[in-house]
Amino acid sequence: MNRNLDGAYFRIKRNGKFENICFSDLTDEEMDEILGTKNVEWCRSMCKLLAHTLQDIGEEFGIVCQI
Repeated sequence: MNRNLDGAYFRIKRNGKFENICFSDLTDEEMDEILGTKNVEWCRSMCKLLAHTLQDIGEEFGIVCQI
């Protein structure tokens, strides 16, 4: 299921056709393919975007993980 949560879309070929898929909805193999072409600064930016998305989801739904 594509949840479209993070807003970072990539053009991915699935089942013979191209689709715009959020990073968090990619398979591990698709993530590896994209990450293998990016530099360290881009990866840092992606980590920050994903962290902000987690914060936003936690804030929206009142989710807190007890450690």
